[in-house]
Amino acid sequence: MLPKYEFGDEVRIVRNVRNDGTYPGMPPGQLLVRRGSTGFVMNVGTFLQDQLIYTVNFLELQRIVGCREEELISIDELWIPSKFESREKVRSRITLAVRGEVRVTPGVEGEVLKVLRDEEHGVQYQVIFRDQVLQVPESALEATHVFEDKEP
Repeated sequence: MLPKYEFGDEVRIVRNVRNDGTYPGMPPGQLLVRRGSTGFVMNVGTFLQDQLIYTVNFLELQRIVGCREEELISIDELWIPSKFESREKVRSRITLAVRGEVRVTPGVEGEVLKVLRDEEHGVQYQVIFRDQVLQVPESALEATHVFEDKEP
């Protein structure tokens, strides 16, 4: 388990990070760092002996946060913003069909499994609707609820 990033590396966070109750002075669930924010690696450690955790200093936010490796990309990697992120609940805006067979009707809720930012026709998502996974363009989805976050 070798770390991908080292002390001083500039990184970008690819998902929103909320307080899980361990960040002092802020209520659980409050947004700590918005996806797309950049920071510098200060330290690398492990959690449960199988996850690398990076201590990242988000200088503009004046906030130091622990991030898992899969939540980070190098500052040099292409970053394409997305409307949704992994584990977010979404709703289909339109009928979704595969080879003419309707699989999902408008309004059906699903959960984003993966964000595909480098697709030819823009951002797409792997979404599980009930018991099936579909690859869906961003334009076919809407949020199931809206968080009212103040900018960190």
